[in-house]
This record gives sequence, structure tokens and C-alpha cells, in this order.
Amino acid sequence: MAKNILVVDDSATMTLSLKSSLELNGFKVESAADGFQALDKIKRGLKPDLIITDINMPRMDGMELIRQVKTLPGMRFTPILTLTTESDGRKRDECKKLGATGWLVKPVSGVELVKIVKQVVVGA
Repeated sequence: MAKNILVVDDSATMTLSLKSSLELNGFKVESAADGFQALDKIKRGLKPDLIITDINMPRMDGMELIRQVKTLPGMRFTPILTLTTESDGRKRDECKKLGATGWLVKPVSGVELVKIVKQVVVGA
């Protein structure tokens, strides 16, 4: 069964790029334009095997999304990768403390992304 990945990014171009790379490698991809929309999808029953989120987004940023997702039933151990233009070590450390599994700096090639996803998603 295909693993389900939730991509959260306010850039439609980035979302389309990530979605294409992941779907070409057999993953099922859902997307959200910000943390608020992503959290709503999860609360409505979406159970992603992985969340890939940008940090800087309107309404709810990636850090707040990580914080809130980790408090939801059944989501505590869901891996979360941040994919951002940010290279600030303090933000990276804070994301890790909040529960992020990894930190990727944009741009990331499709090949590199799929390799990392296969490392963090059990059975991918």
C-alpha cells in the first residue's frame, strides 16, 4: 500500500514539484497551503505517514504546525520533515525540540527528497 505524505507549503510551485517527485516514486500525496489547512485535514481524519512542511507560511507557520500535530492522538510518532529556505541553526534546533525529524534546505532535488523520505518512513 502506498505511503501517504502531507506536503505543507504556501508556494504552489514548490508543492507541485514535491508532489510530482513523490508520486512518480509511488507515494500518495495530499497538500495544504499552510499549517492551519494541514491541521484541519488531519483533524478531519487524514493520517499521513509523513508530513513535509515549510516553516514560513501565512496563518500558521511550520513550527506551530509541528507543535500542534505532536499533541494530536495518534500523531506523536509521525515523522515531520521541514523543507525551508531558512538556514538558521536556532530555528532548526527549535523545530527539533518541537518534534521535527529532519531539516532540509530548499532547493532539494527530487532524487535527494525521495532518498530521505525512504529513510524516515517505515516500509517506504
